[in-house]
Amino acid sequence: MSPKVKQIFIPTVTLTLICLIITGLLAVTNDITADKIAQQNAEAAAASRLEVLPGAVDFEEKQEGDVTYYIGKDQSGQDVGYVFTTAAAGYGGDVEVMTGIGTDGVVTGVTILSHNETPGLGAKADDPSFTDRYKKAVPDGGFVVKKGSASADNEVAAITGATITSTAVTNAVNEAVELYSQVKGGQ
Repeated sequence: MSPKVKQIFIPTVTLTLICLIITGLLAVTNDITADKIAQQNAEAAAASRLEVLPGAVDFEEKQEGDVTYYIGKDQSGQDVGYVFTTAAAGYGGDVEVMTGIGTDGVVTGVTILSHNETPGLGAKADDPSFTDRYKKAVPDGGFVVKKGSASADNEVAAITGATITSTAVTNAVNEAVELYSQVKGGQ
């Protein structure tokens, strides 16, 4: 082997071996942690369901078409409402929202499950001071975002500097309301 070939071959083989070893270690780590991550995600989703539908103590998973939702039950087994997980496009990507709606059609809670919104602005959508704005009877035509203060029942005041995020959350809640109407219409 000529010196020039050695200068190219040895570093190339070394880097290839390093990459293969690191890839193998990452695969093993992923395999070890996958079950734990799935369990933590399931526990977080269960806690969020309890948060958005306060009267429920147990949930029954339902599947209609490509829609999965939960029916919340009280201690006596009576239906108290529904929980839907929806998503809408925000400023930094999809905003995933969980919405609880009582059997009377009143939004009982909204929580943001995941987002990539701007820290300090769009991330304020996580605050109860924003998500509590949806806790009311669903207006005809759903909710709309308004810059400034809301003056009508169907209006939700946007987060200052984060109108796109506010609109994404509102669209996700409106989608949950639509799903609720479909589910209730089918029962």
